[in-house]
Amino acid sequence: MAKRDYYEVLGLQKGASEDEIKKAYRKLAVKYHPDRNPDDKEAAEKFREATEAYEVLSDEKKRPLYDQYGFAGVDGMDQGGGAQYSHAFHDFSDLFGGMGGGFGDIFDNLFGGGGRSSGSARRSGPTEGASLRYDLNISFKDAVFGTKNEIHFRHNETCTSCKGTGCAPGASRKTCPTCNGMGQVRRSAGFFAVQQTCPDCGGAGTKIDKPCKDCGGRGIQEKSKKMTLTIPAGVDNGKRIAIPHQGDAGANGGPSGDLVVILHVEDHPYFERDGQDLYCAIPVSFTQATLGCDISLQSLDGKSINVKVPAGIANGKLLRIKGEGVPFTNSTRRGDLYVKIMVQIPSHISNSQRELLQKYMELENPTKTPDLIKLSALDA
Repeated sequence: MAKRDYYEVLGLQKGASEDEIKKAYRKLAVKYHPDRNPDDKEAAEKFREATEAYEVLSDEKKRPLYDQYGFAGVDGMDQGGGAQYSHAFHDFSDLFGGMGGGFGDIFDNLFGGGGRSSGSARRSGPTEGASLRYDLNISFKDAVFGTKNEIHFRHNETCTSCKGTGCAPGASRKTCPTCNGMGQVRRSAGFFAVQQTCPDCGGAGTKIDKPCKDCGGRGIQEKSKKMTLTIPAGVDNGKRIAIPHQGDAGANGGPSGDLVVILHVEDHPYFERDGQDLYCAIPVSFTQATLGCDISLQSLDGKSINVKVPAGIANGKLLRIKGEGVPFTNSTRRGDLYVKIMVQIPSHISNSQRELLQKYMELENPTKTPDLIKLSALDA
C-alpha cells in the first residue's frame, strides 16, 4: 500500500508550525498508542505511521528535504526505525510533560507512568480496607421509637494464621527480582519508555516464597459475622449508620473500612410522618361532629389517647396533640400528633332517623339559594 503524505497523516497543511506539528502528533499518539489499543493491528499501524511522520516533520534537516523532494528526499535517513529516532521524544515526560491542564498526569494514569517509586509506595504501604454497604428494612414503628436488630454479613478479616503477612510459618517476603522492589517495570514501545505495574508481584515490590495455606498469601480471609445494631429513635428513611472498622480488612496492616447500614423504613397503614410530626385520621359521625364528643385513639406506641372533638367541627379539620409525635434523636423531646377529622355521612338510614332529620331540617330552615363559596377558602 502506498505511503500517505506526512502532512496528511498528521492532518496538517504544508507550512504548519513546529508547535502545530507537535500538537497534532500528541493527539494521534494518545488515540492510537499500543497500550491503549492492545492487539489492535490497525491502531498500531496508525501509531507507527504518525510517529514516522512526526520524526520527519519535526526534524529541521529532514523536513526541508521532504518538502522539496517528498519521500525520496528522506529515504535512507533512518525515519521510522524505532530505536534509531534521533529527534523524536524518548519518554512520555518529554512528549507530554510540557502540556498544561495536568496532561502528564492523565498519561500517568493511562500508561502507568509517574515516578519509579510512587506506584510501589502506594501498593506496598498500608492501605485502608473497603467500606461495605448493608441495606436493612425496618418497620415504621421501629424507626419512630428505635429498636435493636441483629444483622448478618460477610467481610474480609485479617488472616489469623499469618497475622496478615500472607506468609507460611518460617517464610518471609522477598524483593521481587523482576522489578527489584520498585513495583513497576519499564518497557519500550517505539521510542517511548513506559512504566507499568510489575506483572510478577502485582506492584507490591515483594514476593512470598511460601504463601500461607489458609489465605493463599492474601493475608485476609472472608468470614461471616453477626452483630446487634442499635437503631436510635427518630431515624428516617434513607438514614445511614456507619459502624467503624467493620468493613473489609486493610492491606499491609492498614485499618479496616466501615460497615455502612442504610435504613429503609416500611410504610404504616394508618400513620404518616412529616419530620418529627405524625399524622393520622379518625372518622366521626355527623351528629358527633355537630354536637362534639370525646373519642379514644390508640397511638402508634399502643397507648390510649383521649381526643376532644369540638362541636361543629368541619370535615378535614386537623387537631393537634402535643408531644405525641416522633422523638428527636438523642433527646427527650417529641414532635406532635395531628389527627384529621373525617365526618362520615351515612349512606343508609332508618325511617325513624329520617323522621328526626326531617324535623331538624325544618327547624334549621336552610336556604334554597345559597351563595357561592370561593374555592381558595376551602384550602385555608
